[in-house]
Amino acid sequence: MSYIVGLTGGIGSGKSAAAQAFEELGITAIDADAIAHALTRAGGAAMAPIRAAFGADYVAPDGALARARMRELVFADATKKRQLESILHPMIRSRTNELVQAASSPYVILMVPLLIESSDYRKRCQRILVVDCPEELQVERVMARSGIAAEQVRAIMANQVARKARLAAADDVIDNSQGLAQLRRQVESLHARYLQLAAASG
Repeated sequence: MSYIVGLTGGIGSGKSAAAQAFEELGITAIDADAIAHALTRAGGAAMAPIRAAFGADYVAPDGALARARMRELVFADATKKRQLESILHPMIRSRTNELVQAASSPYVILMVPLLIESSDYRKRCQRILVVDCPEELQVERVMARSGIAAEQVRAIMANQVARKARLAAADDVIDNSQGLAQLRRQVESLHARYLQLAAASG
């Protein structure tokens, strides 16, 4: 049984940068979002059930998920959101299980954006690590990265668990307000601690 550290944080907080820093230290990092993308690209395992449930309007010409259109639908309709999740979540869970079992590093980083909202993922993790930064910085980073308007970023953030609740659920916090060098120092310190915890648990 692998020692699992659940990694989460709001949009633009720097989850991917933190996961990459752990990977550079030889730790397997599993990204639930990347799995979701693989499932919903052309030929992905989720596309046939999505087409059956939502119709061809939500499939792009290349056979992948029409992401922008689906995002609009599920933001506006909670029932449709649950319907999409009922297709995707079991597939994502199954794939993360496979990757955790296959990992050979002393512990595993499991990156899940909605970790705090999901009791299933929280139960699977021995520790919860939150990457945090001020909300204004999140908005700036996402605008710079994705070219979307501030209002849109705030709408996405409003659909995520509140920063305060995320921090309350955390065992460990990385402050990512000062850039990559500071983030890496914190990752190295946590890495040493997780190695000890994983060894003690095994």
